[in-house]
Amino acid sequence: MTHTQTATDSVAVVSGRDTPGVRAMHQEAEAIASVEARRPATYDLVIRRAHVFDGRQALTGLYDIAVDGTEIASVSAEPLGGRQEIDAAGAWVVPGLIDTHVHFYDVRAVSDSDSMQAFEEDELPGRLGLFLDHGVTTIKSVGDPTGGILATRAGIAEGTLRGPRLLATGCGITGRDGHPAATVFGDNPWARERFTGEVGSVQEIRELVHHLADRKVDAIKLLSEGACAHSGEPTYLWQNPAFPDGVELARLPLALLRAGVETGHERGLRVTVHTTQQAAAREAIEAGADGLEHGVTVEPLTDRSLIDLMLEHGITYTPTLWIDDAHPDARGNLRKVSRAGVHIALGSDTFSGRGLFGANTLEEAELMVAAGMTPTQVLAAGTSGASRQCSRPDLGAVAEGKRADLLVLNSDPTTDIGNLRDLSMVILNGELAVDRRRPGRTMSIRDRRAPARQGRLGAAATELPNAADRSSISSSGAEYSQGVGRRSRRSAP
Repeated sequence: MTHTQTATDSVAVVSGRDTPGVRAMHQEAEAIASVEARRPATYDLVIRRAHVFDGRQALTGLYDIAVDGTEIASVSAEPLGGRQEIDAAGAWVVPGLIDTHVHFYDVRAVSDSDSMQAFEEDELPGRLGLFLDHGVTTIKSVGDPTGGILATRAGIAEGTLRGPRLLATGCGITGRDGHPAATVFGDNPWARERFTGEVGSVQEIRELVHHLADRKVDAIKLLSEGACAHSGEPTYLWQNPAFPDGVELARLPLALLRAGVETGHERGLRVTVHTTQQAAAREAIEAGADGLEHGVTVEPLTDRSLIDLMLEHGITYTPTLWIDDAHPDARGNLRKVSRAGVHIALGSDTFSGRGLFGANTLEEAELMVAAGMTPTQVLAAGTSGASRQCSRPDLGAVAEGKRADLLVLNSDPTTDIGNLRDLSMVILNGELAVDRRRPGRTMSIRDRRAPARQGRLGAAATELPNAADRSSISSSGAEYSQGVGRRSRRSAP
């Protein structure tokens, strides 16, 4: 009997035989039915009889998961009663996935206020929905226009936009003529001023971090260098297949790096740093950074003392293989830090133009397994490990008191990470957001309340069309301003 079969399934298969085993299964089914009839419906929602990966490990046996409001109220091996119930029939429940490294706005399409507004109205809603359609319930934007991404965050929180929980750093902070200002945005000055914050002094970086903190960003991202090897000089040539002629860059000076980290911590914000080389990673850690975005990708990680430093400082390492797998050393470096016990967070570095949002996150998980991590380790990196990276202890776990962001999967992801693609349901904040149950499966939803009362799952408990077939909804325009160390600019409302 596979994990997707229930005892009643087995009874139906062998119902023509009267054996002790069949009689025992009949008796078990009758006993469960008797308990169900007696137990009170005490919770808003119960997912019944599921295998559980709790964010760190797979639990033994089957469990009922109870939800009240937006939180998980109980995870019990004993049957629980809910006003509404989902019979998981032995399927798997895991925490909603968290992608900690996303670039959401389309850097190629946004070049003035009109194109920004067009993106927000025509493209943004559908792209948000793609994350949910692939089981990603939280994303962290790490370098989008500050005003726009915070307005999007507000729209999701208010319910005017359908999408995952959105956390945001606002613009990425880099040195004058640093990456990505002089690289990705080198020929797009309008976007450069909004997606990046270029600083040239300790005072400027402190002012910019305070400005972002005042706007209630969720974290701070600093960029120490570009994504290529260099010999350590302040300026160097950045070369990339997309920029074959190279771009002369300036690294973020060490004094500014330290000031940015210190100011972020003064404001109670977690600070992560974009690095790609061992020297830059060491600088970031010694400056007090909480995590490394990308880590070490463009060269082999040969310095064992650097790994020890990561462990000593509790660093979170985000490998972003979806973009960095092109570097031959990226997988091996991830394998080294993972085996040493460094905290790992899933972050894809997904951006518009390649693949699909959400699907790219699943590809990142598969690449991490290909690099040598186990499916269970990768699941932890995409749930509890990612929640640590985001300073959100309420996320990333199937446990009492945690946020009810849950996936119901038809197959076991702890044995094959590809089974994250075998998605049946997505529950976000205790509400059913995606329902893709297969016709004819035993998994069902029951409302144990009076028929006249609308169920908590309500009309949402219907099968959604494929993401490619879903039409976009409109969002209101947002006002943008950016400009510590430069004059304020605004896009069209």
